[in-house]
Amino acid sequence: MESFLLQLFIFLASAAIAVPIAKKLGLGSVLGYLIAGIVIGPFGLSLIADLEEVMHFTEFGVVMMLFLVGLELKPSLLWQMRTPILGMGGMQVVLSSVIISGIALIFLPWQQAVAVGLTLSLSSTAIVLQTLREKGLMRTSSGRSIFSVLLFQDLAVIPMLAVLPFLATIAIHDDGHSEAALFNISALPEYMQIIVTLLAILSIFFIGKYASRPIFRTIAATRVREIFVAAALALVVGISILMTAVGLSPALGTFLAGVVLAGSEYRHELESDIEPFKGLLLGVFFISIGASLNFTLIGEEIMLIAGLTAGLIGFKWLVLVSTGSFFKMEKKDRSLFAVALAQGGEFAFVLFQFSRTNGVLPDQTIEPLISAVAISMFLTPLMFLVYEKFSTRAQGDDASRRTSDTIDHTGHKVILAGFGRLGTDLGRFLISAGIKPVILDYDADNVDILRKFGFEVYYGDITRLDLLEAAGAAEAELLVIAIGDVDKSRKLIELAGKHYPHLKIAVNAYDRASAHELMDMGITQIRRETFGSALALGQDALKLLGFDPYEAHKLMRIFRKKDEEMMPELHKMHHEGEDSYISMYQKHNEDLEKLMMLDLNLNIEEIDKAWTAANPEK
Repeated sequence: MESFLLQLFIFLASAAIAVPIAKKLGLGSVLGYLIAGIVIGPFGLSLIADLEEVMHFTEFGVVMMLFLVGLELKPSLLWQMRTPILGMGGMQVVLSSVIISGIALIFLPWQQAVAVGLTLSLSSTAIVLQTLREKGLMRTSSGRSIFSVLLFQDLAVIPMLAVLPFLATIAIHDDGHSEAALFNISALPEYMQIIVTLLAILSIFFIGKYASRPIFRTIAATRVREIFVAAALALVVGISILMTAVGLSPALGTFLAGVVLAGSEYRHELESDIEPFKGLLLGVFFISIGASLNFTLIGEEIMLIAGLTAGLIGFKWLVLVSTGSFFKMEKKDRSLFAVALAQGGEFAFVLFQFSRTNGVLPDQTIEPLISAVAISMFLTPLMFLVYEKFSTRAQGDDASRRTSDTIDHTGHKVILAGFGRLGTDLGRFLISAGIKPVILDYDADNVDILRKFGFEVYYGDITRLDLLEAAGAAEAELLVIAIGDVDKSRKLIELAGKHYPHLKIAVNAYDRASAHELMDMGITQIRRETFGSALALGQDALKLLGFDPYEAHKLMRIFRKKDEEMMPELHKMHHEGEDSYISMYQKHNEDLEKLMMLDLNLNIEEIDKAWTAANPEK
């Protein structure tokens, strides 16, 4: 027990130290975990006793991750993604397997070559998804394509596990004992094995679709959160045991369960309960990968392992770029697609171990390949960093190569800077009101898309004096700034104030802190991006709760008016220190609550008087 607690402390302490440092250096959490593993591993400080046992335990983090991924995918969405899943995923796995097997055939018997090709065709679901989420790329087109391939790869593990025993070339000793958790399915006739496997999959569907709701409803009725957490973990663990017992991938079973439960009313509760355990186990999993790097073997076989690693990444890169081109992905998306999936995957450790157990591959073949896979996984976060650096530079080069548009500003009274998510609706409103602004945006792709929709948008960086002049700042009356970047907004305000002091300025602010920064510059017409939407949604919420529509509207107006009144006072306190600011903020909130409660008890005539009345407290 003491040994286990000590090992747990070492893992948690190393993660707590390494990950913040890595994040601060811009390396990402995954690379921080891997570095921590190297430091505490057998070839670092040698603080880990039984690494193989730890690896088996922490692979459960991957299982939990796929369960959560499944919870985010409804069957209808999976059906919509069938083309990228089957098309991109199938093409990548088949081509990678064929090419790697073909190269391995030069050095190995064909059975071993096929086993190596199948195993190395897989990529790291854990590292890639974690990195995509950290960088906010999961919902991009390239992120969806990457996820589709990873999903197909995880599904492909099942037939690979079925095929590998038939490739056995090495005699192994069978002592007749089974490691199955419940029973040894291999002892059954072949047709019974198929039936049992199908029944296991159907039971997951039945439990997720029909049995889980009444069970979770009963547990939720107890209002004991720990029991719900225990039930969520029991569901994942139970499905993993069932899948292992019938010889299938636990990750696939929990993924299917997640998909079935995606439409459940308890989905968000399950996510919140499982997420901390998933994050912790995944972190330990990455640490164990870093610790598994055999530096003695790497040192002895440096050229071989370096060649294997470079060959693995290089050939998979070519396959991925070809796959992206075949499915007509954009060039920038193809690069990210290839960077994300060019490494080996965590399932390679499982398949290599399975190959060793079933006499498919000898140890002298497996060991250098495992080192190459681990190194490729270690290099993935670094490859993401290099990609980001070059893609940002390329975007800057593209922007610098594209010259600003020639602007016709005849008769325009308003300049609208920024035509993104906020600027588009703002521009449509002004145009609908009979005011045609000069619209500028610095996102070339956005400009091209908006022009297809019929908007007259000019490309250019309006923080440049010559472009501001070309937009008609000398004759215009108003400059509306709808740029999300507060630094860029400040630069434009300073430029306009210096050269065109007659211009009235209205600007959006990302949040309250940004609003205070802009107020420091003397700007009074400031709107926070989400404030209006928050009030409108609050008004809708009151109406849904049974409030009279007019009363809900009045309460919204009172809140807006008082918030606008308190902003200048809070701005003064903003420079007095945090304690003064918080105290003033709390006082205003108390006054606002009293005023709104008073409104609920007054008749309509008295409410109308309140708009010009002094604070009732005075």
